[in-house]
Amino acid sequence: MVEKVGHINVAMLDDISPKNGLKGPTSTFSSTPCSATVSFHNIQYKVQLKSGFFCVGKNSRVTREILVDLNGVMRPGLNAILGPTGSGKSSFLDILAARKDPAGLSGEVLIDGVPQPPNFKCLSGYVVQDDVVMGTLTVRENLRFSAALRLPSSVSRAEKEARVCQLIRELGLTKVADSKVGTQMIRGISGGERKRTNIGMELIMDPSVLFLDEPTTGLDASTANSVLLLLKRMANQGRTIVMSIHQPRFSIYKLFDTLTLLVGGKMVYHGPSIDTLDYFTNIGYTCEPHNNPADFFLDVINGDYHASTLATMQGTEEVAVEDLRSCRQSVEDRLVEDYQTSSCSAATRAELERIVQGKHRKAPCTAAAAARTVTYNSSFCHQLHWVLKRTFRNLLLNPQTSVAQVGVSLFLALIVGAIFFGVKNDQSGIQNRMGALFFITTNQCFSSVSAAELFISERKLFMHEYISGYYRVSVYFLSKVLSDIFVLRTIPAAIFSVVSYFMIGLQVSVEAFFIFMLTVTLVSYTATSMTMAISADQSVVALANLFITISFVFMMIFSGLLVNLPSIMDWLAWLKYFSIPRYGLAALQINEFVGLRFCDTQDIWTTNSSSPGNHSSPPAGQVLPTERPFLLLWKPCARSVDLIYFVSRFRCRTITNPLV
Repeated sequence: MVEKVGHINVAMLDDISPKNGLKGPTSTFSSTPCSATVSFHNIQYKVQLKSGFFCVGKNSRVTREILVDLNGVMRPGLNAILGPTGSGKSSFLDILAARKDPAGLSGEVLIDGVPQPPNFKCLSGYVVQDDVVMGTLTVRENLRFSAALRLPSSVSRAEKEARVCQLIRELGLTKVADSKVGTQMIRGISGGERKRTNIGMELIMDPSVLFLDEPTTGLDASTANSVLLLLKRMANQGRTIVMSIHQPRFSIYKLFDTLTLLVGGKMVYHGPSIDTLDYFTNIGYTCEPHNNPADFFLDVINGDYHASTLATMQGTEEVAVEDLRSCRQSVEDRLVEDYQTSSCSAATRAELERIVQGKHRKAPCTAAAAARTVTYNSSFCHQLHWVLKRTFRNLLLNPQTSVAQVGVSLFLALIVGAIFFGVKNDQSGIQNRMGALFFITTNQCFSSVSAAELFISERKLFMHEYISGYYRVSVYFLSKVLSDIFVLRTIPAAIFSVVSYFMIGLQVSVEAFFIFMLTVTLVSYTATSMTMAISADQSVVALANLFITISFVFMMIFSGLLVNLPSIMDWLAWLKYFSIPRYGLAALQINEFVGLRFCDTQDIWTTNSSSPGNHSSPPAGQVLPTERPFLLLWKPCARSVDLIYFVSRFRCRTITNPLV
């Protein structure tokens, strides 16, 4: 049975070759995926780089060409993009997969002779260089997550589960199906099994085109060979596989159907891999017997082939840097010119011309369809259910963070409780109460710094899944915030409140206690929201922690205890409205001091504050508001949540394609 949804063909792979030791039983799905031809026409890509230092020319920009006039066709089979480091392989692959910022991009990529559909990035598979998979989950759970969000709702749960089980068998992951993938703290599966799991995540929807960015990176020779054998088998079934690779061994090179050689963003060969050696021989480069062709090609396009010849002619192994640089540049220019005038390039241009002529006879793509928008196969609630489920499961299976957060909160509660134990209703009691309440509010702020890595640690995973159409930004944001608030903020705040409140000996009142706990929790929520807002715009945890710490230090200064707020100069006084501890401290003061009597004559808050010797007045800078204490925190808390969502959304739009 074959079911098509848009460009998705829900079909199973054929049996994996027994040479690879992988088995595949009879499938209940079709074994023939839809084939697709990818053609690229006059691809050029430029980026604007800032130049200058500090005030000297810092606004000047330099244009750098990444890709220059690339033309070719990728047909069903194993298509490899080969080139040295910095040749533009990954950028070229991203452009073919519609995952590159269109700013500075010109040219056209066609799928079967028509422009890429608006949701092409969601319909094609893309395996990134660094494995992005939830390490605390098992192989089966990761594949099940991909199936739940990427397959359309018309596919039943039983069919999705059958798809997962079939892929596990075909990818040779049966023995490790229920093993955790692994993290830095958790021992998991091997590198090859991890790579196959990533490939399986993309094969869930059986895409016609599969892109892979250097799939052999980090793998040993044997494992890399087994992964490429798997890809070759899938290519033989009619799937178009496009991959970039740096330096393949010969057993991998001979699996390629077509080869594209890049140097400096320019094309020096594009055509069948079996004709590559003959092509280089015809232009004057002969590969020695028993030499790996891939290594030979890299030596030629890097200029090392000519450098060796030059050294031999000079009778020494040392060549001047200037001679080597000019040699490499001249070789690059010659290789590009030779290819442009070759019969291979002429045949490619003729084929592209036929594709373009066929394009004009097909229905043109509308302007609305040309916009690169992400479409989803599942509803908002369905996405939220699965992402929230995975997030909570990740916390439960990786308890180090949550246990540490609870442990630190309990430890600090015992410390503050022991220091301010049993406060009295006298002059020292006022000072101790103020010190305890100030410490509690500032502690909740600084404890929220642990939320800084909430988005940073999973940035690559989120970016890949979002671009691939797993879920919406709002779904990921809500799931992370809800899980963090409940597990890492609410529970520690409640434990801290219970222990510290009764050890310190604050007001013996049920209402006062719950207001205290609510205030502490809201302070934690608000500080966490601000932490998330700052970290959402950073890619390094240490840098985010620095900005967060500086912000909280300023907030602590303007909390109202360390400095008399009315005496601050007007041009600085406005900063107090951004102080989270100020709102929390004021709420706790009202909750604790209103109703207490510290002497027999009159209430402490109505004592003549102008008396020089009076020690019963509120501390300097403290003005107790008349609102209910917990109402003081709702406005800053709500604003902080709005801020973090805005920054997260804006950051996501900036990093990814801005038209996504």
